[in-house]
Amino acid sequence: MSDRLRFVVLAVLTADGVLSALMAVFFLPLRIGSVPLPVSAVLSGVVNALLVWVALQWTSSPRVAALPLWAWLLTVLAFTFGGPGDDIVFGGPGIMEFAPVLLLALGALPAAWVIMRAPTSA
Repeated sequence: MSDRLRFVVLAVLTADGVLSALMAVFFLPLRIGSVPLPVSAVLSGVVNALLVWVALQWTSSPRVAALPLWAWLLTVLAFTFGGPGDDIVFGGPGIMEFAPVLLLALGALPAAWVIMRAPTSA
């Protein structure tokens, strides 16, 4: 495989990590009736694990394969800060107070597990 193709694929997977974070953050307050249902956090965890797994198919370095996860984490971190006019994305009463912690746990841990299980390059 050419190095240029490998770079492009890893860059696209990293951009997909950002898209996964955007999806997770904006759909996190999804409700069924009056009950909050954090299905986007679970889906984001699955997507992140798949992105890291695919990245491991394109590189032998777990550090490089973690690029989609790092992009996801940085994007979620960016949304924890207030925006213009002090708009906030995370927040709400009840269980939604813990939404950022839940998102980080369910979104990042599956991908981290895939990275930890990856064989290290010699």
